[in-house]
Amino acid sequence: METAVLDKPLNSAQILILQTFARIDSEEEKNDIQALLLDYFQKRVDSQAKKINFSNEQIEDILTSHYRTPYK
Repeated sequence: METAVLDKPLNSAQILILQTFARIDSEEEKNDIQALLLDYFQKRVDSQAKKINFSNEQIEDILTSHYRTPYK
């Protein structure tokens, strides 16, 4: 995995995450916390998606569309 160069200091949420992961003693604990974070962000994405309110036809169109820039 590529590491990013930080051009600004860590915010309080990032520090909290680092402190939390520093206390992990096992792979099971890491997996539990990872699952909690993934669940949290999944709920956030779901709540934002509900606000958009796409029809099934629009969703299908988005899923089957290709938006990449063609290279010559």
